[in-house]
Amino acid sequence: MNISGGGKINKQPNILFFFTDDQRFDTISALGNPEIITPNMDKLVARGVSFRNAYIMGGTSCAVCMPSRAMLHTGRTLFHIQEEGQNIPSGHALMGESFRQAGYATFGTGKWHNGPNAYARSFTHGAEIFFGGMGDHWNVQACDFDSSGRYKGNPYCKSAGCSNELKTRNVDHIKAGHHSSELFCDAAIDFLQNYQEDQPFFMYVSFMAPHDPRTMPKKYLDMYNPEKIKLPENFMLEHPFDIGWYGRDEQLEKTPRPEAAIRKHIAEYYAMITHLDAEMGRVLEALDESGRAEDTIIVFAGDNGLAVGQHGLMGKQSVYEHSVHVPLIMAGPNIPSGKESNAFCYLIDIFPTLCELTGMSIPDSVEGKSLLAAIKGDDRVRDTLYFAYENLHRGVRDQRYKLIEYVVKGERHTQLFDLQDDPREINNLAADAKYAEDIKRLRKELLRWRDELDDSRPKEAAFWQGYSK
Repeated sequence: MNISGGGKINKQPNILFFFTDDQRFDTISALGNPEIITPNMDKLVARGVSFRNAYIMGGTSCAVCMPSRAMLHTGRTLFHIQEEGQNIPSGHALMGESFRQAGYATFGTGKWHNGPNAYARSFTHGAEIFFGGMGDHWNVQACDFDSSGRYKGNPYCKSAGCSNELKTRNVDHIKAGHHSSELFCDAAIDFLQNYQEDQPFFMYVSFMAPHDPRTMPKKYLDMYNPEKIKLPENFMLEHPFDIGWYGRDEQLEKTPRPEAAIRKHIAEYYAMITHLDAEMGRVLEALDESGRAEDTIIVFAGDNGLAVGQHGLMGKQSVYEHSVHVPLIMAGPNIPSGKESNAFCYLIDIFPTLCELTGMSIPDSVEGKSLLAAIKGDDRVRDTLYFAYENLHRGVRDQRYKLIEYVVKGERHTQLFDLQDDPREINNLAADAKYAEDIKRLRKELLRWRDELDDSRPKEAAFWQGYSK
């Protein structure tokens, strides 16, 4: 293989990174959801550390996954990425790029939502690359790996009626009838079976699932009977007030939300996850057969959550737990087995954590915190967490309470939830005088985070102007 990058490294662990699209934190059987079937994720839980308080910071775009992935790959905070993550500046070190420069062979397959230039900087190898946000799982518009980094325009969209996104999407082939989860895992397995070099590898396998359109092989859908699916405790027919965004995701089901339809959506959501779990299992089996499993760090995470009927919502355009709380598991060399960490962490912390686990220096541009101490048992990473969605919502949580503030069309709404007693965020305590001091304290923390993260750009000014009234 033609390995580009830095000099050869000896005795460094490999890295296998699974990243899913729209998978909520509570969709792993071993972590408390008896309705879903996830045997391979369950095995990772048993083998490693599960971070039970892993989050994204939110999104500055309705395509929340785009800034989320930019934050993951750069380790930078939400308001310190550029163009909402559409492009990554050269001064912002990328995770794959950093491992590449340290002598790793870096392989990427699947969804890449941060531009071809950032992909080319990150990977020495790749296959079945999807440059975009979402698409037909059975007809993935993909690119073969190009070592020059020059990816072709879209030859499949020549009609004048084609959307601008498709006209400009980088794609050179479609394998019709081949599901995205299988396509990407086939590419990963092929890399593992043919990799013979001495350099360690960094493998990034990025799924399009379980993002809609939720289609999967029928046998996985048959595992779930919608009539037996339980509605979430926080199911609502519609949201109690205007949250300011009712775009594509919210139009996937009519309002008021029909109970039977939501059960069907949940069944399909779970089936997508069970299918990708099975595909992950094939990759893990190939890793075992390669003889490299004992020397490989495995990371599993999701880019954001999804409401699917919770709070009367369908999408991820909020700062409720179902939208910002994500799964994160790490397993492998020097990582204890069967352990749970309650450390407050973000996806931006994965990059510096992998640097420390592999003995690499953390690039100066990275703002996340290493979770190595949390892996060893010290959960004191952060005392609070901050969340934002566009110029509409802001939130902050501590060990017990979560404050969410809304400024929508000149109207303000405040919510306070006791996450210890009310993890599904059902009972708003904001109007109860008993909690006035908690609201005051959390509002002060909200402003501290605003200033620390530079959440004061012109685009976000509308929120703070309305909030100060």
